Amino acid sequence: MTDTTGPNKEPPLEHWHSKDPFDPHSVEKFTPEQERFYMASQWQMMWWKFRRHRIAVISGIILLLFYISILISEFLAPYDLQTRHTKYIFAPPQSIHLFHEGEFIGPFVYGYKQRLNRETLKREYDVNTSKPYPLRFFCAGDEYEFWGLFDANLHLVCPDEKKLASFFWLGTDRLGRDILSRIIYGARISLSIGLIGIAISFTLGIILGGISGYYGGWIDNVIQRTIELLKSLPQLPLWLALSAALPVTWSPILVFFGLTVILGLLDWPGLARAVRSKFLSLREEDFCTAAQLMGAKPKRIIGRHLLPSFASHLIASASLAIPSMILGETALSFLGLGLRPPITSWGVLLNETTNINAVATTPWLIYPVLPVIIIVLAFNFLGDGLRDAADPYK
Repeated sequence: MTDTTGPNKEPPLEHWHSKDPFDPHSVEKFTPEQERFYMASQWQMMWWKFRRHRIAVISGIILLLFYISILISEFLAPYDLQTRHTKYIFAPPQSIHLFHEGEFIGPFVYGYKQRLNRETLKREYDVNTSKPYPLRFFCAGDEYEFWGLFDANLHLVCPDEKKLASFFWLGTDRLGRDILSRIIYGARISLSIGLIGIAISFTLGIILGGISGYYGGWIDNVIQRTIELLKSLPQLPLWLALSAALPVTWSPILVFFGLTVILGLLDWPGLARAVRSKFLSLREEDFCTAAQLMGAKPKRIIGRHLLPSFASHLIASASLAIPSMILGETALSFLGLGLRPPITSWGVLLNETTNINAVATTPWLIYPVLPVIIIVLAFNFLGDGLRDAADPYK
């Protein structure tokens, strides 16, 4: 292809590229796809690569829906957190149906007939399939205070109170409380503790790891010996010891923040070492030396030049660290050393399954473990997708 722009004119660099690097006049115009690729930023290229990872995209959507749900837990839950149905203690889950005797009715449930077994002294529930009870949507139900701002009673779904007094999709517990509602409310605590904990962990990890890798010397030795000391301690016994050390007189809110701080303080050493290793290699690069010669202060060099160079690695690390926070809270609350009622989290709900007899007779009490599994898997798949998208060699 000959140069049609004239001997004294050069084509715009953003629209042309050389076919032969030894011939300055051998150029051809970019195709729209090539121009879009060569002009894309690092973040755009990461987004394009991430979108090709379908499992990671689906996991991201699931996580987004979970975190949106904690903003409207009161609306999504069929009942209030502490609403008790004394007539339906340990009621089994109710199935949702659409057809009754071949006729389409819409979402409905069948009612229960409760009876007391004289031999075992247990409540038994028989499903009455003779009459369907349609469910209502966007309906008035239990009153609640939405985020402490105003009173409301709007719910996504509720039973027809005139015909059916109950709707327990996942059953009830020993006090007759709806398990689905408590799982929805518990998501607010379990998911937020991961975000707060990772904020503490990342702040410490980036600051201490950055100082250690940038300055080196005795500062690096002190920080690294501290990290080695923390890493040498068994994690679970250390969690148990620190959680047991929280004063029993603390309110549930203080216990929540105390547990969050403990999880954050024990999770930063791994990130700090990763940041240090990156800084040790990046501080020898030409752009870092140029910034130092221009008089840039260490704070600016770290914040404006070094950290953005591996921000993608930090994002992937965060997506993998959050589920460990959630699992830590769940494990501690399950063992009775974490959060306590009236605060409700997935770990607190699973604490009721410590009695094997309860699990054998009422297996629906272990349903709170399902969202834990979904969240942990979603975060791991999301982390895999982000890591692949951030890898320049893929």
